Amino acid sequence: MAGLHLQEGQAMQGLRWQVIFPFLFSWLCHSVSGHIHYSINEELRKGSIVGNIAKDLQLDVKDLVRRKLRVVSKTSEKYLNINLDNGNLYIADRIDRETLCRAAADCVLTFDAVVENPLNVFSIKIDIQDINDNSPKFILDTIRIEMSESTSPGSRFLLQNAEDPDVGVNSVISYRLSTNQYFTLGEKVSTDGSVFPELILEKPLDRETQDKHELILTASDGGNPVQTGTALINIIVTDFNDNSPVFTQDVYKVSVRENIPVNSTILQVSASDEDEGVNGQITYSIRTTASEILQTFIINPKNGEIKTKTHLDYEVSRFYEISVQAEDGGSRATKAKVLIEVTDMNDNAPEISITSSSDLIPEDSAPGTVVALIQVHDPDSEENGEVQCVILGNLPFELISSGSNFYKIVTKSSLDREKISSYNITIQASDKGSPEMTSRKVIRLDVSDVNDNAPVFEKLTYTAFIPENNLPGASIFNIPARDMDIEDNAKITYSIMSTSNEEDLLSSYISMNPVTGVIYAQRSFDYEKQKEFKIQIIARDNGSPSLNSRTTLRICIVDQNDNSPVILYPSPEADSSTFEMVPWTSEPGSLVSKVVAVDADSGHNAWLSYFLQSSEPSLFTIDQHTGEMRTSRVFQEKDFMKHGIVVLVRDNGNPSRSASVTINMVIAGHFHQVLPELSNQSIIEESQSNLQFYLVIALALISFLFIVTVIIAVVSKYKQSKSSSFGSMSTSLYPPIDPRFMTQFSTGTLPLPYSYDVCVTLDPSEREFAFLKPQHNVPVESLIDADDSGIGNESLKNTTQNFIPQVFFLHYYLSSCTLILGIFA
Repeated sequence: MAGLHLQEGQAMQGLRWQVIFPFLFSWLCHSVSGHIHYSINEELRKGSIVGNIAKDLQLDVKDLVRRKLRVVSKTSEKYLNINLDNGNLYIADRIDRETLCRAAADCVLTFDAVVENPLNVFSIKIDIQDINDNSPKFILDTIRIEMSESTSPGSRFLLQNAEDPDVGVNSVISYRLSTNQYFTLGEKVSTDGSVFPELILEKPLDRETQDKHELILTASDGGNPVQTGTALINIIVTDFNDNSPVFTQDVYKVSVRENIPVNSTILQVSASDEDEGVNGQITYSIRTTASEILQTFIINPKNGEIKTKTHLDYEVSRFYEISVQAEDGGSRATKAKVLIEVTDMNDNAPEISITSSSDLIPEDSAPGTVVALIQVHDPDSEENGEVQCVILGNLPFELISSGSNFYKIVTKSSLDREKISSYNITIQASDKGSPEMTSRKVIRLDVSDVNDNAPVFEKLTYTAFIPENNLPGASIFNIPARDMDIEDNAKITYSIMSTSNEEDLLSSYISMNPVTGVIYAQRSFDYEKQKEFKIQIIARDNGSPSLNSRTTLRICIVDQNDNSPVILYPSPEADSSTFEMVPWTSEPGSLVSKVVAVDADSGHNAWLSYFLQSSEPSLFTIDQHTGEMRTSRVFQEKDFMKHGIVVLVRDNGNPSRSASVTINMVIAGHFHQVLPELSNQSIIEESQSNLQFYLVIALALISFLFIVTVIIAVVSKYKQSKSSSFGSMSTSLYPPIDPRFMTQFSTGTLPLPYSYDVCVTLDPSEREFAFLKPQHNVPVESLIDADDSGIGNESLKNTTQNFIPQVFFLHYYLSSCTLILGIFA
């Protein structure tokens, strides 16, 4: 049923038309231009009435034949015709809106109605309204999904969307899923507003219980009546593949020239999958039912390159929308949209057609007489489709524009048949494309760039990752901009925009080539000093006035392994006399020390590992990650008591850097067992530096003590009870000592029977000892070596019995002198 489009909103009229009559040439020309607008539904039967064109144009039905009312349009003549008997406009052939206009929001059929005597041209537009004559359709009738049984509830799986070639509410698709206990249906909205159904897992899967699920996905449009389409979803439960491919962009946009060669790459989409093996192998495919897309483009299933299969034609299709799918080896897929815009090239010359002409012109015709009406059409767009018409030669005719594509050939002066009996009028039509294309028509009686595009960067923000310690002057990044203009208007100059405060700072770090946009490093970067900085880049064209655009470049310095680990504890500069005592009764796995180290690098370069450098099995182990040192087993008597352990700290960089430290461990049951070692080393070290000073004092004291000792020896010779007192001494005052320490820790400076109380500070950097009074009640047996077989002779015992006190005191005297010398040293 046809109806006239209501532009002014007259409720009582089903048909509204409007005709505008401009007066063109007073009484010489009676042309009338008008515009009529109809609106009809698609798929009307052949012979359906669109409207009475004669009535709408205010033409007399009786004059239609005489005035030769006709439709002038190559496209509309196929679908429409006029009955000259009644003036009705009929449907000549079935009109399918989807075939005629594809997915365009507005579908308009435009043609011109021409009448003669007098000559008039009317522009007529017919809106083709969509009806719900197409049901939603899935690309595949069966959707197969492999799903891991370890998939967590809430996981989403993108399903293929249904396509409906209708428009408006008739193309609005909703989805529903058959009833089941494991899955529900959701939606994913792309950045461009496209809606894709998603399968949502509600309940954990168990492959051993059920390894296959079958669901019905139904797509319904918004028409009345509603039309539906279905697809079967087969879900195969597997054990792996828990990551779907991810495109770098949801929507890819590209502009290509219509004269691009066949098999040319116009775009490469890219997706990544975190899975490995087969599950990480991605296959690309074009997912659509549109035959014009499948016949025009092809995608490489391995690398995602989209190429042309046939020549592109701007006049046939100016825009393509392709749905690209990336599917991994586990049948998990994701989709992205590719928008391809075809750029017009000047590949069509203007077409000149004669709409109306006169065979004979009286020589007394007045200037301004219309002798012909021509139509000029160029299927190209914009400047390529703008046509200029001229008459070649010095002829008494001129062209007058009559509408957008029509020209009238009129006389501009009087004609004289006796002088020239006929004229060959050559009409030339030229477009404004580059290069210019022209066409000519011979009858008896036949059309440059402004700076309107600013340079455009591909991204609003760029990120460059530069390794530290780079070479000064090296190229680090390139930011190209595009300008849709040509010649000077497309020449781009790049510069770095900065304030006066940061200009010197930026110039010391980077520089930029103003012609190519290549950015260079002015000096070597140091990640530990500056990790990143941002710069503003401006691209300015050479037009008048100049246009520009800006983008931001974020330069991130990538850390290199240029710092070795630094050991904080124990300090590598500590004195070699620093010891850490390990209790003799320590259980296996007991914590005895910890190495603390740091690394100025970051990331993997700062991951530290701790190792013991030893070619033999050690009593200690170290945690590779924490640096904690622990005992590896129970200590035994045969084990050495002193251990110098070298700990190596290595980072995780490539190449790796390391540092080492030596830890002195002493195993002892009591602190007194460690005393001889600590005392000897401390005394020896200090005595080496102060021996000369204290030697004089020590000699004076020794002389004094020697005299006192001789006197005491003479007196004690007469005291018989003295010898028995030494045998009654208790040995309980002297602590038990491991025999293995006698040769290891005794240097001869102090005799073993003389023990002293020692105070050692907890700080390993402080080595202060407090020597207290010796224990005199030491049994004489302790002074004798373990091997006393040579002293068993009774006569020798009787001979030396009277001299034991003197020997003892002499021994004591020398030991005391040595002790005093050691203390002062």
